[in-house]
Amino acid sequence: MKQGTVITRIMIVLLFFMVCAYLIFSAVRTLDERSYTVTTYSHTLDDAAETTGLLIRAETVVTGQAAAIVDVLPDQGEKVRSGSAVAYLYQDESALDRRRQLRTLTLEEEQLMYALQGQDGTDASRLDQSIVDTMVGLRTAAVYGDLTSLEEQSLSFKSLVIRHGYASDAGVEELTAAIETLQAQIEALQSAAALDTTTVYAPCSGTFSAMADGYESLLYPDMLEDLTAAGLRQLMAQDPAAPDGAVGKLITSSKWYFAATVSPEVAERLVVGRSVTVRFSRDWSGEVSMKIERVDEAQDGACLVILSSTRNLADTSMLRKQTVEIVFSSLTGIRVPKKAVRTEAVEVTDPETGATSTKQIIVVYVLTAAQAERKEIEILADDGDYYLVQAVLPDVPTDNQLKTALRAGDQVIVSAEELYDGKVMTG
Repeated sequence: MKQGTVITRIMIVLLFFMVCAYLIFSAVRTLDERSYTVTTYSHTLDDAAETTGLLIRAETVVTGQAAAIVDVLPDQGEKVRSGSAVAYLYQDESALDRRRQLRTLTLEEEQLMYALQGQDGTDASRLDQSIVDTMVGLRTAAVYGDLTSLEEQSLSFKSLVIRHGYASDAGVEELTAAIETLQAQIEALQSAAALDTTTVYAPCSGTFSAMADGYESLLYPDMLEDLTAAGLRQLMAQDPAAPDGAVGKLITSSKWYFAATVSPEVAERLVVGRSVTVRFSRDWSGEVSMKIERVDEAQDGACLVILSSTRNLADTSMLRKQTVEIVFSSLTGIRVPKKAVRTEAVEVTDPETGATSTKQIIVVYVLTAAQAERKEIEILADDGDYYLVQAVLPDVPTDNQLKTALRAGDQVIVSAEELYDGKVMTG
């Protein structure tokens, strides 16, 4: 082998190792110098305790006879007057079809009556223009999503169409005859419906709920006086069945209660007569301000708590057994990683004496236009690997101070060496 060939191979190997060493060194240096940033965001930290309990209301179950098909009329949470219809019970599909025919004929009768009231001898050309104008109005309302008078506009349009069909010298007589025919058909269908259709009426006034769960006879406001923590646990362990033929229930009082058990530590923070926020997040999401009615002494390590409210009755009308949060307080601030928070010493000058002193401040550095910008903060709460913080501002901040203060959405630097205000960041 020639000597030149050996030297060449040695040089190639050396060059390869030099390149590898350079690449490794560059990568390590890049990792050391690289600055990592995290986007901050607004966050609310709650001081809350979770508990499970039962909603208790004054309730009356609405029942009817057994039926193949139940047609409930009121919406959930709708207020119902005593004696008003709350449901139709149909024995079979033919009874339901008959009810649909009755509704159609009744609506047609209303339209004919409406057309008869407006029969004033309007000529055909003017009637045609009225129909066009009404169609334009309907289309405009649909385009802009204005549904406030949709029912009235639709009824008016149908009435004009019917009047157009009866627009003649004998229009009134023809409308009257048509109405009488419809009334005869409606009476015949009503007579047939009496055999296989039953109307259920509200026994009292109240807020309607379509869910009757069987707890109505076990849970009522008067039983709260004797309720204990052990009694509540027994009630929660039950699985009662709704009464036969139940089509819903009526909540007859605007005041409702929530009974639950909490630990003695949580009970100590509840003061009878004060209000507390209760957050629902399972079957219904919302917060309700509730009055603390009663807090019992510990029984087998648990304290019975009874809360009450007159708000959100319709929203909670279907709820019974619920897990909620009792919220004592909430803090809202900016969530930043603990790694981004630093304590630094700065010199401050007394404006009156001119004396200087050293002060410890808590800061984060924000990446702004490739530079590190220092922003002073105050720590509000500890949230594990994060702090909830807020910007430190004077009592009357200037516009510039507000603009340069830490805000949600800033890119905070969480890992970098030798940070200082104005440092140019590369990497």
